[in-house]
Amino acid sequence: MSGPLLVVRDLVKHYTSEGLFAARTAPVRAVDGVSFEVGRGETLALVGESGCGKSSVGRTIIRLQEPTSGEALFEGQAIFRLEREPLRALRRRMQIIFQDPYSSLNPRMTVGDAVAEGIEIHRLARTKAERKERVAALLEEVGLDPSYASRYPHEFSGGQRQRIGIARALAVEPAFIVCDEPVSALDVSVQAQVINLLRDLQERRGLSYLFIAHDLAVVRQIAHRIAVMYLGHIIETAPTETLLSDPRHPYTQALLSAVPEPDPTAQRARIVLSGDLPSPSSPPPGCRFHTRCFHPLRSERCRSEVPLLRPVHGSLAACHYAETPASPLAH
Repeated sequence: MSGPLLVVRDLVKHYTSEGLFAARTAPVRAVDGVSFEVGRGETLALVGESGCGKSSVGRTIIRLQEPTSGEALFEGQAIFRLEREPLRALRRRMQIIFQDPYSSLNPRMTVGDAVAEGIEIHRLARTKAERKERVAALLEEVGLDPSYASRYPHEFSGGQRQRIGIARALAVEPAFIVCDEPVSALDVSVQAQVINLLRDLQERRGLSYLFIAHDLAVVRQIAHRIAVMYLGHIIETAPTETLLSDPRHPYTQALLSAVPEPDPTAQRARIVLSGDLPSPSSPPPGCRFHTRCFHPLRSERCRSEVPLLRPVHGSLAACHYAETPASPLAH
């Protein structure tokens, strides 16, 4: 099939207080009109501060939670319109790897049973022997000894548990995986191993990833494109090398300034944003970043007019003054 694997249009996810005794408060506008595409065999990284809405995007796309509005098409199917049985069939093609390898595995299930769960649900093995063979092959593929199938999650390190989570996601032969901060809970040395594993699996299986992270140093190793989120909006998106070498939105420049520079002789000024992140229940009018913006050209227009994503030097940036970098970091 030609065309993108996943198309998301104007996705909105608001959280409201519910229950008899819940106080009436403004909804939390976690995702507020997000659009993007993911190609076949491509990794799109979604980055931003905690609370920007990136995990809500990933979980809503695969229907772990329901959208407020918007549309998502996977291989041409409207995900949000699917009823129970068609959605169950689609979930074979869409999986998720969670952030915390300690809480995402059932401590009462053996590793083999956890990996085999999807195989059983979707009836991908005809016999117990075939299921056992598939589990052994999956564990071996993610770099674990097949004999680990009889052991329990508490017997493994965080990196090993995340490999088990990856094997579980692969068990139903998906085409698309949401990687929800899959390495943020791991040691730096282990992070690189898991990133390399995900890249190898992508090459072998032709997988597409939505890779959610807050660290640009991590996503530069795996992403083909990067989309930067701030307060429920995508404010810049570009091919990875373009965004890292020539960021156009002030917020992207601030994020990039925090990335450690591998060359000790290189000089890079750290951009420290002033003020606190505004509440997603009451985001600022106009450009949502204007309360913390340091662009020398910022004006009343920023406070009153919402900037749209538009082409600027190979990127799409939602800044009225993106043609003029806010920091020499961009060059």
